[in-house]
Amino acid sequence: MTSTHRRLLILVAAVLVLAGVGTGVVLHAAARADQANQPHPGGPTVGAGRLTLDQKSRLMFVNAAAGPHRTAVASVPSTDPGGGRTASGLKCARFYAAAGTGICLQSDPGVLEQSNRALLLDAGLRTRRTYPLAGTPSRARVSPSGRFVAWTVFVSGESYSSAFFTTRTSVLDTRTMRLTPSLETFSITKDGTPYHASDINFWGVTFATDDDTFYATLNTADKTYLVRGSLSRRTVTTLTGNVECPSLSPDGTRVAFKKRVLSRTDLWHEYVLDLRTLRETPLAERHSVDDQATWLDNRTVAYALPSDGDVHSTDLWTVPADGTGKPRLLIAGASSPAPL
Repeated sequence: MTSTHRRLLILVAAVLVLAGVGTGVVLHAAARADQANQPHPGGPTVGAGRLTLDQKSRLMFVNAAAGPHRTAVASVPSTDPGGGRTASGLKCARFYAAAGTGICLQSDPGVLEQSNRALLLDAGLRTRRTYPLAGTPSRARVSPSGRFVAWTVFVSGESYSSAFFTTRTSVLDTRTMRLTPSLETFSITKDGTPYHASDINFWGVTFATDDDTFYATLNTADKTYLVRGSLSRRTVTTLTGNVECPSLSPDGTRVAFKKRVLSRTDLWHEYVLDLRTLRETPLAERHSVDDQATWLDNRTVAYALPSDGDVHSTDLWTVPADGTGKPRLLIAGASSPAPL
């Protein structure tokens, strides 16, 4: 056998081995996907149905329970959150809705790169507009009137615990369809003086009822701040430090937020901040909460925690907003709650 023949045989063998490895990887991924689409015994009852954002006394969320409706926007009665859930045909990584306006952030893994987009939804969950996203979906909110929508994505890094991450937060006026691609274009007042820096990041927008005021997290120089912003003036002002993912109460007097406990750790505890006095109240949840909480009413906040035994799923929990009581399971296998 000549050296040329030997090299040819080695090349063919290498191609066959690589093909076999590639096939194995594809089959393994397919098996994992198929397993994720199989309902777990004893899991929640999930059925397909028509959902709208003008239904009253409903709680909408992203279904995280295993089965064919995983990641679908689903709904349960507010009075029976643990009951059977109705799933739409819309699938989202993050979701929120208010006053007949919805926002759905989608992330589809592709062969060469991940595809991310934001869908502006009408009351029938139909897509009004589609916007490409610069990174992986992280947070989404709609103003109480339904006029403004905000979303945050990770442009680099995959979590707020990463040593190197960059976020981009956008705000859309659904009346004029004017998009502010990044809050980083807003003027910043920090500790009473104008502030400029190259490392600024914003995330976790929450809106007031006046269609102008909003709150968000500002990160710079390895510190986080709660800022109050004005959409019309395109300004933000720092209020206090160590506040992440704020969520404004329905009455506009308090902000629920996650507070980093112990410097340089990836642990957050839930607190509520009185906006008048800036007094902080720790909530009864002692697990680390990496989520933007949602107020179900003026007394109760909801948030997601990882599910036991399923690293790809979360459960929704609630806790009293005054620091009393104890956490209670709201919906197993769910995320992104939006009370209608």
